Amino acid sequence: MTEIKIAETKKSTVPNLQRGMSILEFLSKHQMSATIAELSERLGYPSASVFRITQELAEMGYLSRDPATKRFSLTNKFLMLGQPQGREQGLVEASLPAMRGIRKATGETTQICCLIEVEIVILNQLVSTHPFKYSAELGARCPAYCCAPGKAILASLPEEDREELVSRIRFKKFTPNTITTRRSLREELARISACGFALDQAEWMEGIRCVAAPVRDRHGYPVGAITIAGPASRILESEFEQLGELVSGAASSVELDCA
Repeated sequence: MTEIKIAETKKSTVPNLQRGMSILEFLSKHQMSATIAELSERLGYPSASVFRITQELAEMGYLSRDPATKRFSLTNKFLMLGQPQGREQGLVEASLPAMRGIRKATGETTQICCLIEVEIVILNQLVSTHPFKYSAELGARCPAYCCAPGKAILASLPEEDREELVSRIRFKKFTPNTITTRRSLREELARISACGFALDQAEWMEGIRCVAAPVRDRHGYPVGAITIAGPASRILESEFEQLGELVSGAASSVELDCA
């Protein structure tokens, strides 16, 4: 792996804060775990400093350390920092009643996701009650253009914000159904905007379909998306409209009073 060093270009008044943020950013960007020695080498910080900072971050719940490998990794608490917060509860907590309703009605896995840059991040999920089910790790990421929650949020953004993000997407074909051009994505987003829900027809993973709708704050801005995800054998094309209405209704019921 290429060595990465983050230079401290000017003397910081709070060097430990700067170094702590660099450690978190490094682990987040590279989606990996690392030992104290590896963090010290790649970030260019003294081992003693890295030791103190990682211990503190672990005690605060932002890092976890594998007792066998001694490697640090981010916890879900760090991921939650990026989710929109209301006055009394955050996006995950506010979405739980709607998610429970969806799972009760369908038996399928339901997730709440948010958009970070041009990727979707899974914040929470209620796993399917079926023996054969789809699930993902919390914090897992997926390109926004090839998953239902990503397209649901993109389609709901103000035009200027949407176009700025679409222009930054670098397309990759994951399955035969993956959208691979900006023109096709714009057409898909227009369809989603018209009907109110998005589909993933095995565009990210073979055999998995999803239906999603945006969760909006009190200003109407899309701060996340609720999705149903399951095998194509149960998420049928003939039921897309019915599932879309179910998810749209659930998403619109989420009360999130963001400032």
